[in-house]
Amino acid sequence: MDAFTLDNPVFRTYVIAAALAILKMLFHAFLVVSRMIGANGGFLNPEDRRKTVGNPNPSATQTDPNESVERARRIHRNEGENTPLFLAAGLVFVAASPPLWLAQTLLYGYVVIRLGHFWAYATAQNHEVRATFFSIGALIIAALALFGLYCGTLPLMFPIAAQDATPSDALQAVQNRTAFHGPSSV
Repeated sequence: MDAFTLDNPVFRTYVIAAALAILKMLFHAFLVVSRMIGANGGFLNPEDRRKTVGNPNPSATQTDPNESVERARRIHRNEGENTPLFLAAGLVFVAASPPLWLAQTLLYGYVVIRLGHFWAYATAQNHEVRATFFSIGALIIAALALFGLYCGTLPLMFPIAAQDATPSDALQAVQNRTAFHGPSSV
Protein backbone atom coordinates (compact mmCIF):
# COMPACT_ATOMS: atom_id res chain seq x y z
CA MET A 1 0.00 0.00 0.00
CA ASP A 2 1.30 3.47 -0.88
CA ALA A 3 1.86 5.53 2.29
CA PHE A 4 0.39 8.71 0.81
CA THR A 5 -3.07 7.60 -0.30
CA LEU A 6 -6.36 7.82 1.51
CA ASP A 7 -6.46 4.00 1.42
CA ASN A 8 -3.81 4.15 4.15
CA PRO A 9 -5.53 4.80 7.53
CA VAL A 10 -2.34 6.41 8.87
CA PHE A 11 -2.33 8.94 6.02
CA ARG A 12 -6.08 9.53 6.51
CA THR A 13 -5.34 10.28 10.17
CA TYR A 14 -2.64 12.73 9.09
CA VAL A 15 -4.97 14.42 6.57
CA ILE A 16 -7.62 14.96 9.25
CA ALA A 17 -5.14 16.27 11.84
CA ALA A 18 -3.37 18.47 9.27
CA ALA A 19 -6.66 19.92 8.02
CA LEU A 20 -7.72 20.72 11.59
CA ALA A 21 -4.35 22.35 12.34
CA ILE A 22 -4.54 24.43 9.15
CA LEU A 23 -8.12 25.54 9.85
CA LYS A 24 -7.14 26.43 13.41
CA MET A 25 -4.26 28.56 12.11
CA LEU A 26 -6.60 30.29 9.66
CA PHE A 27 -9.04 30.96 12.50
CA HIS A 28 -6.26 32.81 14.33
CA ALA A 29 -5.82 35.19 11.39
CA PHE A 30 -9.51 36.04 11.50
CA LEU A 31 -9.31 36.40 15.28
CA VAL A 32 -6.70 39.14 14.81
CA VAL A 33 -8.85 40.92 12.24
CA SER A 34 -12.01 40.66 14.33
CA ARG A 35 -10.20 42.09 17.35
CA MET A 36 -8.80 44.96 15.27
CA ILE A 37 -12.29 45.74 13.99
CA GLY A 38 -13.75 45.50 17.49
CA ALA A 39 -11.08 47.78 18.95
CA ASN A 40 -10.93 50.03 15.87
CA GLY A 41 -7.20 49.91 16.44
CA GLY A 42 -4.13 47.79 16.81
CA PHE A 43 -3.36 48.29 13.12
CA LEU A 44 0.23 47.70 12.02
CA ASN A 45 0.79 49.99 9.06
CA PRO A 46 0.36 53.76 8.63
CA GLU A 47 -1.72 53.21 5.49
CA ASP A 48 -4.24 51.33 7.65
CA ARG A 49 -5.22 54.73 9.11
CA ARG A 50 -6.44 56.04 5.75
CA LYS A 51 -10.11 56.87 5.33
CA THR A 52 -11.77 54.01 3.45
CA VAL A 53 -15.13 52.23 3.39
CA GLY A 54 -13.73 49.85 6.00
CA ASN A 55 -12.27 52.69 8.09
CA PRO A 56 -14.67 55.64 7.86
CA ASN A 57 -13.28 57.42 10.94
CA PRO A 58 -9.49 57.09 10.89
CA SER A 59 -7.37 58.40 13.73
CA ALA A 60 -3.69 58.62 14.55
CA THR A 61 -4.18 56.25 17.51
CA GLN A 62 -5.32 53.33 15.33
CA THR A 63 -1.71 52.13 14.98
CA ASP A 64 -1.10 52.30 18.73
CA PRO A 65 -0.70 48.88 20.32
CA ASN A 66 -3.90 47.30 21.61
CA GLU A 67 -3.37 44.43 24.07
CA SER A 68 -6.34 42.39 22.86
CA VAL A 69 -5.17 42.64 19.26
CA GLU A 70 -1.54 42.04 20.20
CA ARG A 71 -2.47 38.90 22.15
CA ALA A 72 -4.36 37.55 19.13
CA ARG A 73 -1.41 38.47 16.92
CA ARG A 74 1.01 36.61 19.23
CA ILE A 75 -1.27 33.57 19.20
CA HIS A 76 -1.29 33.63 15.40
CA ARG A 77 2.49 34.10 15.22
CA ASN A 78 3.04 31.17 17.59
CA GLU A 79 0.78 29.00 15.46
CA GLY A 80 2.67 30.11 12.36
CA GLU A 81 5.89 28.92 13.96
CA ASN A 82 4.54 25.52 14.98
CA THR A 83 1.99 24.36 12.41
CA PRO A 84 4.47 24.15 9.49
CA LEU A 85 6.78 22.00 11.63
CA PHE A 86 3.87 19.72 12.49
CA LEU A 87 2.82 19.42 8.85
CA ALA A 88 6.34 18.55 7.71
CA ALA A 89 7.13 16.20 10.61
CA GLY A 90 3.76 14.51 10.12
CA LEU A 91 4.60 13.67 6.51
CA VAL A 92 8.00 12.30 7.55
CA PHE A 93 6.21 10.24 10.19
CA VAL A 94 3.63 8.85 7.73
CA ALA A 95 6.41 7.92 5.29
CA ALA A 96 7.91 5.66 7.98
CA SER A 97 4.68 3.57 8.21
CA PRO A 98 3.92 3.87 11.93
CA PRO A 99 1.24 1.75 13.59
CA LEU A 100 -2.23 3.32 13.36
CA TRP A 101 -2.65 3.62 17.15
CA LEU A 102 0.59 5.61 17.39
CA ALA A 103 -0.38 7.85 14.47
CA GLN A 104 -3.78 8.60 15.99
CA THR A 105 -2.29 9.25 19.42
CA LEU A 106 0.43 11.63 18.20
CA LEU A 107 -1.38 13.40 15.34
CA TYR A 108 -4.73 13.92 17.07
CA GLY A 109 -2.91 14.50 20.34
CA TYR A 110 -1.00 17.39 18.75
CA VAL A 111 -4.22 19.06 17.61
CA VAL A 112 -5.78 18.70 21.06
CA ILE A 113 -2.63 20.02 22.76
CA ARG A 114 -2.53 23.04 20.43
CA LEU A 115 -6.19 23.74 21.25
CA GLY A 116 -5.13 23.72 24.90
CA HIS A 117 -2.29 26.10 24.07
CA PHE A 118 -4.76 28.42 22.32
CA TRP A 119 -7.08 28.33 25.33
CA ALA A 120 -4.18 29.09 27.71
CA TYR A 121 -2.97 31.97 25.53
CA ALA A 122 -6.40 33.44 24.78
CA THR A 123 -7.47 33.40 28.42
CA ALA A 124 -4.13 34.72 29.75
CA GLN A 125 -3.32 31.69 31.89
CA ASN A 126 -0.01 31.60 33.74
CA HIS A 127 3.03 31.13 31.56
CA GLU A 128 3.60 27.66 33.02
CA VAL A 129 0.22 26.46 31.71
CA ARG A 130 0.89 27.80 28.21
CA ALA A 131 4.47 26.50 28.29
CA THR A 132 3.27 23.04 29.30
CA PHE A 133 0.95 22.85 26.29
CA PHE A 134 3.69 24.22 24.02
CA SER A 135 6.27 21.75 25.36
CA ILE A 136 4.01 18.74 24.89
CA GLY A 137 3.27 19.87 21.33
CA ALA A 138 6.98 20.38 20.63
CA LEU A 139 7.75 16.91 22.01
CA ILE A 140 5.10 15.42 19.74
CA ILE A 141 6.69 17.15 16.72
CA ALA A 142 10.08 15.80 17.80
CA ALA A 143 8.61 12.30 18.22
CA LEU A 144 7.12 12.45 14.71
CA ALA A 145 10.45 13.50 13.20
CA LEU A 146 12.52 11.05 15.24
CA PHE A 147 10.21 8.16 14.38
CA GLY A 148 10.58 9.00 10.71
CA LEU A 149 14.34 9.29 11.07
CA TYR A 150 14.73 6.09 13.07
CA CYS A 151 12.26 3.88 11.22
CA GLY A 152 12.49 5.48 7.83
CA THR A 153 16.17 6.16 7.23
CA LEU A 154 18.32 4.16 9.61
CA PRO A 155 17.36 0.82 8.04
CA LEU A 156 18.49 2.24 4.70
CA MET A 157 21.73 3.61 6.13
CA PHE A 158 22.50 0.46 8.12
CA PRO A 159 20.75 -2.51 6.49
CA ILE A 160 20.14 -5.44 8.76
CA ALA A 161 19.12 -8.80 7.35
CA ALA A 162 16.30 -9.47 9.77
CA GLN A 163 13.27 -7.21 9.43
CA ASP A 164 12.51 -7.57 13.13
CA ALA A 165 15.98 -6.52 14.24
CA THR A 166 16.38 -5.21 17.76
CA PRO A 167 18.00 -1.89 18.72
CA SER A 168 21.12 -3.84 19.75
CA ASP A 169 21.27 -5.29 16.20
CA ALA A 170 21.19 -1.73 14.83
CA LEU A 171 23.92 -0.67 17.27
CA GLN A 172 26.05 -3.63 16.20
CA ALA A 173 25.57 -2.65 12.54
CA VAL A 174 26.72 0.90 13.32
CA GLN A 175 29.76 -0.40 15.21
CA ASN A 176 30.67 -2.77 12.37
CA ARG A 177 30.38 0.02 9.83
CA THR A 178 32.49 2.35 12.00
CA ALA A 179 35.16 -0.29 12.50
CA PHE A 180 35.37 -0.99 8.77
CA HIS A 181 35.12 2.55 7.37
CA GLY A 182 36.46 4.56 10.27
CA PRO A 183 34.53 7.18 12.27
CA SER A 184 34.74 9.91 9.60
CA SER A 185 32.54 7.99 7.15
CA VAL A 186 29.61 7.45 9.49
